[in-house]
Amino acid sequence: MAAKEFITKYTYEDYKNWQGDWELIEGHPIAMAPSPIGIHQFLNGKIFRILDEELEECENCVALIEEDWIVNADTVLRPDTLVVCKEDLLSNVKKTPKLIVEVISKSTKLKDETIKKEIYEKEGVGVYILIYPDILKAKVYVLEKGKYQDKGMFVDEIFKTFIEDCKININFDKVFKKAKRLING
Repeated sequence: MAAKEFITKYTYEDYKNWQGDWELIEGHPIAMAPSPIGIHQFLNGKIFRILDEELEECENCVALIEEDWIVNADTVLRPDTLVVCKEDLLSNVKKTPKLIVEVISKSTKLKDETIKKEIYEKEGVGVYILIYPDILKAKVYVLEKGKYQDKGMFVDEIFKTFIEDCKININFDKVFKKAKRLING
């Protein structure tokens, strides 16, 4: 018997009872501590506000911040910001988000760029945005024919997309402008 067979795998039912902040990936718990630094939270707030404003007139879609997405019985993820449509807002997210934003930190970079990206692609998340606070840039991926296509790095450009029937324009100049002033003086 291989040692791997002795590793305990957990489910969403276990996850619901844990204290603290966790994600669960294929049955393996991943701690989300310590809390993110100020620039991470600032940029996450900026992107959330922009998405929230863009979706104000959208009938079925909303932006959420740090909400559990129950992918399946053994995978629960908590993206920094996500857009969901036709979702029951009185419980955790169960439908695949249309757009996910992850703000990269040193402790989450590998997970966000590889493991989570693969899960998001496999599950059909239409737009995946990685925000890099250290260089104040965003990398955008769009799902096309089941695979993520790299749409490039954005600094002050506007990324345009549709979610359901709702037009979204993300002005990355607005996302990064104040952060540049705060960091660079």
